[in-house]
Amino acid sequence: MIDRSPSAPRALLVALALIALVLATPASSAVAPGVNPEFGSHWHDGRAELDGYRLAVQRYGEPRTGQAVMVFVTEPFRASTRVKADDPSRGSTDVFDALKLNFVRDFQTGIYDYNTMVSLFVRSDTFEPVKLTFSSAEWCGHVYEELLVDSNQLQQRVFSYFEGESTSGTLPRPAGGMIEEELLVRLRGLRGDYLRPGEKRLVPFFIGSFYRRMAHLPATWTRAEIERLTSPVRVEVPAGSFATTVYVVHVAGGRHGRFHIETAYPHRIVKWAWSAPGGPAIGGTDAGELTGTQRLAYWQLNHNGGERWLRQLGLTSATGTSGR
Repeated sequence: MIDRSPSAPRALLVALALIALVLATPASSAVAPGVNPEFGSHWHDGRAELDGYRLAVQRYGEPRTGQAVMVFVTEPFRASTRVKADDPSRGSTDVFDALKLNFVRDFQTGIYDYNTMVSLFVRSDTFEPVKLTFSSAEWCGHVYEELLVDSNQLQQRVFSYFEGESTSGTLPRPAGGMIEEELLVRLRGLRGDYLRPGEKRLVPFFIGSFYRRMAHLPATWTRAEIERLTSPVRVEVPAGSFATTVYVVHVAGGRHGRFHIETAYPHRIVKWAWSAPGGPAIGGTDAGELTGTQRLAYWQLNHNGGERWLRQLGLTSATGTSGR
């Protein structure tokens, strides 16, 4: 029987509006549990993955709390200049698809705050790194580092407000060498597991920019053993309850990292923690717990009112609000 009552068109319009709203609202995870989609179908959807974290670090011998965000997004990258290609069709043989990670940490130290950022670019087909930059801004001044990654060497430039820290030069890149920030991409297994359950791997290991900055250490290679634990572990974080794959990283000299990676695609980083000998004294601890996650075209949300999306990530704005 066909409903010809006056309320039928109104009900239909309401139903259509609800469907449109659902389709227009970005989901925190667009992939069903246990399903690993083709890489491009997930990462070339015109959006970025935004992951907010509750941050804990040690600085000046004391524990500090703050917030962090990881932004994962694909973009065209120009090989010759190692920057984003504004026009990928121009000199297309010089352009490749890159997965970019922007990792921002913000935390307070007494009267002033720290704002640091790592920007890592890897080839999206192999996850081989091609460039890494790091910046630190606080009331004392700026520090900026750039690493250009080639198959057999790293080209480094550092600009610092500290006397004697600015430098430039090259370091050899040993076969199989891993830059610490690469862990944040490779352990996610976006094209397949990095290690099998129970497997271990010993790699040359380049100490990360954030840790070197906090500890005032020079750029150097060491070795690290990366291990995947046998069984998944369920963890509770502010964003909810997650079944996770656990990776443990033992760096020569006693530094230790532990990463909880979501077992379901897209294998987000749910929780991490770094510790080091004498951690509080040199800033050797760094930990985060997921507070919220979304897939958004965030570059379109820069108008007044866009702050409301921070609530979905469990973050607050620079003015101390999460938007209303």
